[in-house]
Amino acid sequence: MIYEYEHTQPGTLMRIVFGGFIVFFACVALVTAGRDPWESRLPILLALGILVGCLFLFHALTVTVSTDAIQLRFGIGLIRKRFAVAQVQDAAVVRNRWYYGWGIRLGPRGWIFNVSGFDAVEIRMKNNRQYRIGTDDPEALLAAIQSAITKSM
Repeated sequence: MIYEYEHTQPGTLMRIVFGGFIVFFACVALVTAGRDPWESRLPILLALGILVGCLFLFHALTVTVSTDAIQLRFGIGLIRKRFAVAQVQDAAVVRNRWYYGWGIRLGPRGWIFNVSGFDAVEIRMKNNRQYRIGTDDPEALLAAIQSAITKSM
């Protein structure tokens, strides 16, 4: 498999939001450490653990384009998505609206995979499904996808 494109977009917004909540819950856990019994701090510690896990899972989005596939990898790589290039009909640069959100979401025109910003490349599959891949490098991603589509024909 020859890679034509690989780029990692840092999830700046995800890092700020999750990091802020982690600091908040860590401070609450520390302040209550001497006064409350361990069992009463359990919900705070559980929330802290979930937030740390989410930060590791969504701190970045790596997009790889080869002649065979477009692959998405979130954070440390536990969450992945793969699209066969042979099934991609077309691609275009698009801009997501702010209320579409970040992460993995179902938007008005299909699934959105995004960790930061509003720029994306929308791929339309041969079965008419559409997906938006968030990126801070939309022109290069589009060029790589179009090149892969041409080579797969």
